[in-house]
Amino acid sequence: MSDLLISGTQGIPFYILSTQGYQDWLETQTEQVQNWLRNTDFDGKGSNVIPSPDGNIQSVILVTDEPDSYWSCGDLVSKLPSGQYQLQANEAQCKAAAFSWGLGAYQFDRYKQSEKVWPQLVLPSQAMADDVNKFVRAVAKVRDLVNTPAADMMPQHLAETMEAMANEFGAQFSQVVGDQLLDENYPTIHMVGRASANKPRLLDLTWGDESAPKVTLVGKGVCFDSGGLDLKPGAGMRLMKKDMGGAAHVIGLAQLIMAHKLPIRLRVLVPAVENAVSANAFRPGDVITTRKGLTVEIDNTDAEGRLVLCDALTEACTEKPETIIDFATLTGAMRIALGTELPGFFSNDEDLAAGIIAGGKQVQDPVWEMPLHAPYKDLLKSNIADLSNCATGPFGGAITAALYLQAFVDSDISWTHFDVMAWNNRALPGRPIGGEAFGIRAVFEHLKNKYQ
Repeated sequence: MSDLLISGTQGIPFYILSTQGYQDWLETQTEQVQNWLRNTDFDGKGSNVIPSPDGNIQSVILVTDEPDSYWSCGDLVSKLPSGQYQLQANEAQCKAAAFSWGLGAYQFDRYKQSEKVWPQLVLPSQAMADDVNKFVRAVAKVRDLVNTPAADMMPQHLAETMEAMANEFGAQFSQVVGDQLLDENYPTIHMVGRASANKPRLLDLTWGDESAPKVTLVGKGVCFDSGGLDLKPGAGMRLMKKDMGGAAHVIGLAQLIMAHKLPIRLRVLVPAVENAVSANAFRPGDVITTRKGLTVEIDNTDAEGRLVLCDALTEACTEKPETIIDFATLTGAMRIALGTELPGFFSNDEDLAAGIIAGGKQVQDPVWEMPLHAPYKDLLKSNIADLSNCATGPFGGAITAALYLQAFVDSDISWTHFDVMAWNNRALPGRPIGGEAFGIRAVFEHLKNKYQ
């Protein structure tokens, strides 16, 4: 995909025009161009390929209400014939258009190859092309990881992905695997993953100057979720290859951070498991003592994501980082509250939350803060343990899940929890049905604003 964005001074002129500015532009054009647009019934909305007298493409226009949109070219890149198109726009429009151009050409082609030759977008400088490609590559990585079927994306495959990324960027990688999790006191990660033939593990990547501000990312890596003994119905299981979407998000975000060489000490923790059914699967009613020492009664084995995350969050706190940010495909309740395309997040730090929201607005990656409503903690009470892994009723499920996680985060550490869909249910410009990254550009922009 990186060869779709190039630098240079040659190419078919490509204009992005505002709806309001289209008429002014049209009046400056030749009679031939005006006749072509009139005779093709172009109404000043959408795109048009304008031919030259010899039958070649003279220019391309895109007229839109939002010329600065990060998704302006998401559909256009698939409609244009191959060739080089030189963008005639200001710097901000160039960057935004290039982002959607690159991601509009995204295809998950691991199992089904395409012969399509994609058009190239010519940008003003190689530096701009390189920078935009970093974002395109990170989002594409998230999509690829989520789209990969579970048979080829189990805990060991996530480990291979993180190890390869560590080698690429000069990071350190380690993992705690199988029964070693018990030896090193990660009991809930082991408990959730022990029924699978694919050994559970905690993946750990570190990068950057040890004296730099510490930022730790934690991602839910449930590579397939059958629901455990509280078995999901078939329809509910169909897309559970995406239940490692939180892990995919922090891997993509980590790649952005390292590619831009942000001056932070980065740590990435991914508890990677398969929630399977076997004779040794954990059961409703079991009680587990977590890494933090809190006891948890298992109300439902299908609420397994928060169980693997709680041990990872406890470990994340040991280094006292300035910030912990976790991503997880955690609850259907968040989808009910905000739909599938707007990621909700919770935070114990108002400044951190405001920074992420502001970052999202800067790069058109919208996020929405949800309340950590403390009185709902009572819904997690257990008669025989410190807390239950599920609330007593169905209401406020995203909030109670976040409150469960908060119990494992030290109160003096800034923390944010993202509850994301990680999947596009409908095709939008530049965003095909399938795996998707939500909120990672917003978080990256906040970190860049704070630390660079």
